Amino acid sequence: MTGGYIKLPKPVFTGHMSLEEVLYLRRSYRRFKDKPLNMKEISQLLWAAYGTNRWGKKVVPSAGATYPLEIFLVVRDGGVVGLDPGVYRYLPDDHALELILKGDVSDALCRACLSQGWVKDAAINVIIGAIYERTTGWYGERGIRYVLFEVGHSGQNVMLQATALGLGSVIIGAFIDNEVAKVLKLPRNVKPLYVIPIGRI
Repeated sequence: MTGGYIKLPKPVFTGHMSLEEVLYLRRSYRRFKDKPLNMKEISQLLWAAYGTNRWGKKVVPSAGATYPLEIFLVVRDGGVVGLDPGVYRYLPDDHALELILKGDVSDALCRACLSQGWVKDAAINVIIGAIYERTTGWYGERGIRYVLFEVGHSGQNVMLQATALGLGSVIIGAFIDNEVAKVLKLPRNVKPLYVIPIGRI
């Protein structure tokens, strides 16, 4: 698929694995096979990160429904069948992707993440950023805490969904914020908080 706007397949709301089993099996993976993911898996992972639920709200709790998070997808060359390498922004209300940067940036992202090799080796990286002002505008300084709660909820959802799909993932918080933002061409008000490499195991 090419173009600036890509509609994702509809996510699945029932799975073959119980929540208890997913929790029991979840672990961090730092080695991935050199095999691509597919669009159904991308759809499911991004929906778990920040998609909408039965009631039209996000799948994660948010203080005052301020929804400060922004989700980005980095696809390396050959990382996803039918999806060009590049940086994409997830549009949760449309369950779609918006291409914001063409080309494989996984090497540069790896360097910005203190050369943690699994960032480069993963088929994709999910980056969770935040616009703090959406929440601090209502809650003042305490809103910072609420944003950090929310990114934790989203990150856990991604890892649990990866486990349910038989994929490996790892949460990364050790990176140079400004360098990650530069690699992804993030807007100035979006602060990166998590980098999550995901791939086949």
